[in-house]
Amino acid sequence: PGVYVCAKCGYELFSSRAKYEHSSPWPAFTDTIHEDSVSKRKERPGALKVSCGKCGNGLGHEFLNDGPKRGQSRF
Repeated sequence: PGVYVCAKCGYELFSSRAKYEHSSPWPAFTDTIHEDSVSKRKERPGALKVSCGKCGNGLGHEFLNDGPKRGQSRF
């Protein structure tokens, strides 16, 4: 339980309350803590490249419509 932060600058990214089990080996989250926790840019259809909203450190992807509920994204 707790808050997941950027490994580079310590900015708050995700809460354990937004974490859920997914088939990938990586942690999966439905939402960020702050509206500006991450910055996003389109990488390919259905996927956005995600970086820390404060320092720009690469964090992975947001997969659109791949969350636990219909219409939710997965970080």
